[in-house]
Amino acid sequence: MASLSDQYSTLSREIAAGGARLVVVTKTHPVSVIRQLYEMGHRDFGENRVGELEEKAAQLPDDINWHFIGHLQRNKVKNVVPFVTLFHSGDSLRLLRELDKRAEDRSVDVLLQYHIADEDSKYGLTRESGRELLESIREEPLRHVRILGVMGMATYTDDEEQVAEEFRTLHEIFSEVKETYFVDSPDFAEISMGMSGDYPIALRQGSTLVRIGSKLLGDRDYGDADEAGN
Repeated sequence: MASLSDQYSTLSREIAAGGARLVVVTKTHPVSVIRQLYEMGHRDFGENRVGELEEKAAQLPDDINWHFIGHLQRNKVKNVVPFVTLFHSGDSLRLLRELDKRAEDRSVDVLLQYHIADEDSKYGLTRESGRELLESIREEPLRHVRILGVMGMATYTDDEEQVAEEFRTLHEIFSEVKETYFVDSPDFAEISMGMSGDYPIALRQGSTLVRIGSKLLGDRDYGDADEAGN
């Protein structure tokens, strides 16, 4: 079995060659694993539970780029705004306003999460609700939040063409939003899509951020925890 170092080197090279950046999703994995990857030079790590993220961040170097990926409850925003580098789960105007309110003297970077999967359980904006959100922001701009792109999760299925179509849809949404709302903003450039089971398809469809956990770190022990919980 390949070592973590060898697996990481192979995976990071593959993702970089596809034009994307690797976010290692470390939920339920120990701080020691993050330290190993940090010592290899990796800096982008993703978590989806506020409590776990707070505990890990307190034990690790300040130059880690923390990515918050799961659905974020508004009453937990104040806990993580001070140190999260990028929120992948901007799924409502109320959340963006709360992030803006809690930002104080710093800039908060966010991706708009769109619902592209054929699964009701996943969070995210539709094209229509996304337009409504962006029109509201156009009328009443955010002071501290920067919207840097879009994020989406494909259906969990073996049908690769369906997954590819869903990723193509997200890329189309990115292009539409860019042209309509961010045409003069070079910072609007990220498409976060692709996980352990479908990242090669995501790379072919133009992903710039790939979120990998189990392929690199092995299966997680969720216990009784809700994966989408905070």
